Amino acid sequence: MSQHPAISPGRSAVVTGAASGIGLAAAKAFARAGMNVWLADLPGPALQEARSAVAELAAVEVRAVPTDVSDRGAVEALAAAVAKAGPPAVVMLNAGIEAGGKLFSDAETWTRILGTNLGGVVNGIHAFAPGMIAGEKPGAVIVTGSKQGITTPPGNAPYNVSKAAVKAATEALAHELRSREGCQTTAHLLIPGFVYTGLTKARGVAEKPAGAWTPEETVAFLLERLEAGDFYILCPDNETTRAQDEKRIAWAAGDIIENRPALSRWHPDFAVAFKRFMAG
Repeated sequence: MSQHPAISPGRSAVVTGAASGIGLAAAKAFARAGMNVWLADLPGPALQEARSAVAELAAVEVRAVPTDVSDRGAVEALAAAVAKAGPPAVVMLNAGIEAGGKLFSDAETWTRILGTNLGGVVNGIHAFAPGMIAGEKPGAVIVTGSKQGITTPPGNAPYNVSKAAVKAATEALAHELRSREGCQTTAHLLIPGFVYTGLTKARGVAEKPAGAWTPEETVAFLLERLEAGDFYILCPDNETTRAQDEKRIAWAAGDIIENRPALSRWHPDFAVAFKRFMAG
């Protein structure tokens, strides 16, 4: 299978949130492609186990660097370590948490979720993108977003807010990169569907539901769409088609265009209209 030109043997890939889930699956895929891999996550046994699992797959260099992505200095230190061998070809800013936040959660919960989900992305962009641009070689910055950052369903407001901001930040990065003459680095927003990851397990789901994709399926789709040059990598799953996602996203945008109540998809007065819209 052909690949994005940045995914090349001997070059480096950096993955945050790499100790499990989509991040670990991506790190394994990059190693299988012959890339040297840097795994970044919070310190602990999971990170070291992930490094061992990735290192078993191919004769490449695999390093695990304990990193709190909400800490600008820690991300800059990671970037400096990677840069000793030249700028990375791929940076996947994937680290994220839900933490069960609500609209009226305390300030600490909001700060923790925004610091990791949004701060981790901004820190990563600032730390890695300038060197990738200056390196004048094919590169890719992949940011893990969420459908919840687009349709913003009721509940977990801090997570939705963080992922909505991640979408805006990644769009701004894409514009910046394509506006620079000669820049060979591209930006991509991964928008996973229902994926069975550690976040799912944390909600008490002990076994993979039939409707969920595995992290490996998600990464396979990511690689396919990277090669196609997609910016918005909108993933389906076993219970939601792309067509359904498109209609849900269109309905959310229509709230503004048609001046409906906020989050009208979940408003009782619009239940019939939304059902009809999805069916049509």
